[in-house]
Amino acid sequence: MGAAEVIAFEEVRARKQWDALRGQLHARFDQWLDALEAQLQEPTPSLAQVTETVWNLRQALTGSLTATIVEHAHRGEYTRQQSRCPRCDRVLKARGPVQRTVETLVGVVQLERPYFYCPACRVGQYPLDEVLDLSPGRTQLDVQKAAVKLATEVPYDEAQRLFGDLTGVGVGRERIHTFTNHVAEGLTVLDVAPSRDEIARRIAEVAAGRWRRPVLVLGIDGAYVPTRPESARGRRPGQGRHRAKRPLWRGQWRDAKGFRLYGERIVPVLSWHQVQNEAQLGAALKQIKEAGVIPEAQVRLCVVCDGAEWIWKHVQALFPHARQVLDYYHCAQYLHRVAKAHYGTSVQALEWVEATLTRLYLGKVGRVLG
Repeated sequence: MGAAEVIAFEEVRARKQWDALRGQLHARFDQWLDALEAQLQEPTPSLAQVTETVWNLRQALTGSLTATIVEHAHRGEYTRQQSRCPRCDRVLKARGPVQRTVETLVGVVQLERPYFYCPACRVGQYPLDEVLDLSPGRTQLDVQKAAVKLATEVPYDEAQRLFGDLTGVGVGRERIHTFTNHVAEGLTVLDVAPSRDEIARRIAEVAAGRWRRPVLVLGIDGAYVPTRPESARGRRPGQGRHRAKRPLWRGQWRDAKGFRLYGERIVPVLSWHQVQNEAQLGAALKQIKEAGVIPEAQVRLCVVCDGAEWIWKHVQALFPHARQVLDYYHCAQYLHRVAKAHYGTSVQALEWVEATLTRLYLGKVGRVLG
């Protein structure tokens, strides 16, 4: 007779628990198959029909499987009867389970967890929420990260449409905007800037096969954008089915200033635009300068801006050896004002403007100044 095999009790218990979970998952899958059978009525469906039906029902399956796994893994939290108040350390008894619905990339997950409340401190808590590290609100962190990643590549309207089509999760554009603001909170220009090695690689690609150093353009500008106050964010109290009234808040136009670095072939290098004042933009430029992000020895730096004094003050202080260029369009928009001051509203004023625009376009700046 061969030697008997010894099996640890922990292994037996783990196997029984896993077998129980498998049984629950099979039951969930059977329920999903019933829904699939109800929707797939064609006796000989095409591949497109099958994939469309499975796609529409996929999150119902993965969401229910996720809920089952979570409940199995945290059975102790689901059946918890006591907890301690985080403030006074008093022992609290569990109240009836409270249902919570959260939305993830794999689907809607239903949770039923015990609630604990301390009447002395007036503090309530859900220990399961803390164990699972749930985000506040319905939308969970995986959805937020995916939405923000898409919003950094395309406009918010387009991001909302693409996100719904690709994931099956509906998120409004304002929610995507809020997620993006939360992620970007506290970031500096160095956090979003490519590494020096990456910038050097892009410059090397442009400079390949040329004996002169490539031109790196720094453009700085500002523009007024509409904003809304923090008091306007979130939901207003009241019944949601009633027709919305005119908002009680008034928006504010604020100046968004920023700068962009790009190569002479319009190769993007770095972009930083924020609702910020002159001092904050100057601080961001100084960070770029001190961190050595701009390889000034490897490029010919050209700064293209409008005539605003606050811009050139920072350029002169940080990049005094750069070629400074007043861009054509910002210069041209003032020509009619100059012509009217000198020639009035005569035909000669219009002729002077047309001639000056042509000279500027051809680079005859000396003739214009003369």
